[in-house]
Amino acid sequence: MYSFEQILRIIEDAVNRLTFDGQPQSLFEPIKYTLSCGGKRIRPAFMLMACELYGALAVKALTPALGMEVFHNFTLLHDDLMDQADVRRNRPTVHLKWDANTAILSGDAMLISAYGLIGKTPEPYLAKILPLFTQTALEICEGQQFDMEFELRNNVSEDEYIEMIRLKTAVLLACCMKSGAIIGDAPEAEAEKMYVIGQNLGLAFQLQDDLLDVYGDQQTFGKKIGGDILCNKKTYLLINALKLADKEQLATLKRYYGTATNGDEKEKIAAVTAIYDALNIRKLTEERIIHYYNKAMSELERLNVADERLEMLRDASRRLVQRQS
Repeated sequence: MYSFEQILRIIEDAVNRLTFDGQPQSLFEPIKYTLSCGGKRIRPAFMLMACELYGALAVKALTPALGMEVFHNFTLLHDDLMDQADVRRNRPTVHLKWDANTAILSGDAMLISAYGLIGKTPEPYLAKILPLFTQTALEICEGQQFDMEFELRNNVSEDEYIEMIRLKTAVLLACCMKSGAIIGDAPEAEAEKMYVIGQNLGLAFQLQDDLLDVYGDQQTFGKKIGGDILCNKKTYLLINALKLADKEQLATLKRYYGTATNGDEKEKIAAVTAIYDALNIRKLTEERIIHYYNKAMSELERLNVADERLEMLRDASRRLVQRQS
């Protein structure tokens, strides 16, 4: 079996070999720029690990895994445009470096390219993986729509939020892990377990992302700290703060979230973070992250795989939820 570091190198080398040399190059330059910005390559890495668990060579799943990575980066490109985010991976976002129309059209080209790569899935696995990916892509759009609508609502529940991030973030990791298992010739029941593992890890991942958006270091995190606060995002932290706040804290939160951020951005971030600190929201979020991580690990232990083959997946999962970037 490859080590996790070897799998990451295989993916990074393969991403660097992808060619986007059509004309006009003004369509493809933003794609090359986006993919060259790096990233954790989590989704294709977990896809290859899931494939390898069942005795297949990890590279058997490499081409569709690249499709999943290109698709993921497409969603980030459009997400940044919708959020008007300035920074991604410590570099200017595409709509800022070029313009909004370029971000839309180059993003569309990335989506089409992703389908092209996934369409090269070896037979007979394509018949299972293409519908799974298509359903996943649609669910991600549903999650993004919920996310946008939640910005306009003040009564978003915790359950609604968890469902939103399940759709927007968790289902893609679940899709990758199930797809890897399918290509690795895992039994159907095992592939379904892999989906559950990926979904719970994806929930833990997004909650960690929420936490880092407030408490992370911008240089390490790669995005502007406090971005969710400035965009009035209904995150797990805010939803629980609204639920636990006293009268004065609630008035402060409603004042800052009731209007667009036209004033002092640092003031808004500091005021909201101070309320999070007072209400111990960080610890509450960390406990929820551990909850989903433990659910994933519980399902992992039910896999019909030799224990020593599971260790790399255990280690990668731990890294995923303990990351600072």
